[in-house]
Amino acid sequence: MPFAQDRWTGLSPTAATDVPLSPVSFLRRAARIWPGQVAVIDGERRFTWAEYADRCRRLAGALAALSVEPGDVVAVLAPNVPVILEAHFGVPLAGAVLNPLNTRLDGPGLAFILAHSEAKVLLVHESLAPLAAEALASLDRPPTVLLAGEGPPPAALPGAASYEAALAAAAPAPWRLPGSEWDPIAVNYTSGTTGNPKGVVLHHRGAYLAALANMTVLGLAHESRYLWTLPAFHCNGWSGIWASAAAGTTQVCLLRVDPVAILNRIEKEAITHVCAAPVVLTMMLNVHGGVPERGPDSRRVVIGTGGAAPTSAVLGAAAARGFEVIHMYGMTESYGPTTVCAPQAFWAGLPAAELAAVRARQGVPLVVVEDVTVLDPGSGLPVPANGRTLGEIAFRGNTVMLGYLKNPEATAEALADGWLRTGDLGVLHPDGYVEVKDRAKDIIISGGENISSLEIEEVLSRHAAVLEAAVVAEPHPFWGESPAAFVTLRPEAPAPTERELIAWARDHLAHFKAPRRIVFRELPKTATGKIQKAVLREEARRLAAEQPAA
Repeated sequence: MPFAQDRWTGLSPTAATDVPLSPVSFLRRAARIWPGQVAVIDGERRFTWAEYADRCRRLAGALAALSVEPGDVVAVLAPNVPVILEAHFGVPLAGAVLNPLNTRLDGPGLAFILAHSEAKVLLVHESLAPLAAEALASLDRPPTVLLAGEGPPPAALPGAASYEAALAAAAPAPWRLPGSEWDPIAVNYTSGTTGNPKGVVLHHRGAYLAALANMTVLGLAHESRYLWTLPAFHCNGWSGIWASAAAGTTQVCLLRVDPVAILNRIEKEAITHVCAAPVVLTMMLNVHGGVPERGPDSRRVVIGTGGAAPTSAVLGAAAARGFEVIHMYGMTESYGPTTVCAPQAFWAGLPAAELAAVRARQGVPLVVVEDVTVLDPGSGLPVPANGRTLGEIAFRGNTVMLGYLKNPEATAEALADGWLRTGDLGVLHPDGYVEVKDRAKDIIISGGENISSLEIEEVLSRHAAVLEAAVVAEPHPFWGESPAAFVTLRPEAPAPTERELIAWARDHLAHFKAPRRIVFRELPKTATGKIQKAVLREEARRLAAEQPAA
């Protein structure tokens, strides 16, 4: 509704005030303010902000030379090395849409994503060339491949061109912002609740704001040094690449996750910030020997973690080593972290049990998030803030996805009534903090990655001896959760052993998706024939307590 007073008439946005929000602006600013400061460390290689910006602009120029046009998709398959850091700016500078690929997927899984997103170019790091070759082999129209690495393209990727040569030959692209801040900047695939992954389409506006929120909550500054432990493909590294440019933070690459390497790199490079899934944090806290000793008075290192809330034992062990843990919660559809368990001053005086309880909450919205609440499944209205009434946790604001690529039905369902539904059950406490009480029933969260139970069930059911299968989450002391399968065998077929059926699953799935336990039994069902997964989940919890899975 317009203002009633005439004195405001004629005032509206102009070219001086209406500039699209995009994280591309962060890189241009960082290169202007800190041109000689080190922006990226990759082993012995060092790139200043001026050099990093030049490489990103040259990547945009190289993509243009490959006929990449605005709206085209450019995928990247790489660990936490410079090519993926550069792609987060070079691809949007070309007007294209970035598709960071999960390096834990198998060839068929990657092939589905490349085909569904219609990726025009694929950037691959040499360490993942065999995996890329497996994915590309089944595509009728494979993308053009640029291979990042020091040596010549391996035999597995004979048609690949050199990433470094492409950058050297390209002229730096001009700085450009999107035509609209609502233009797509990335499409990230998440397994969601179905076997085939869904493409989460993110926009420039949300990326800009999410980066600022994470810069703020983690306390990043131009003196900070951020170690890339969290996979940069996962929710765009929680917008950490963009946030580091906004703050002028030095980014330190890490080829593979190894707790000894992480702890040694923290000391060698004077790291101030790390983000990691709970399983990686646990690994870091359980290293004994081969790393520098740390105590409570050691140089402070901030560790952002998501997923399951850290236990009081983990928080205590972290503090004893000079680590400050910040617990966040979110999903790919909301650019990663959306809430933070913001500490209150009076918590310091709480008894240990009460302190552990409040620190386990998922918390309150980040500063750029409009609202987080818990909705009644029936009415769609917020539940009472009593800490007891269960409902579905929901988000709303500018850091919510545009929707799912080529999937209007799933988009409408996820964004119904002006909220992004998380699929997580939780409660709303009187102080406004939300707390997850149960994961979405059929999704397994293992090591921070979503695993679809339906996908595993479909693979198990293809075995000649399997009549039917049901998969649920089993508590796991290391991964948080792992898949447990309950299987009914065909009486006429030779019966496989548990080990043989697990091997079958590993042959047809990415290994992290394969069940770690298989129980042979009749499946419990309702009167209408529906499998009672609640019964199986309870049995899986009991089995885990009696004999944890490998």
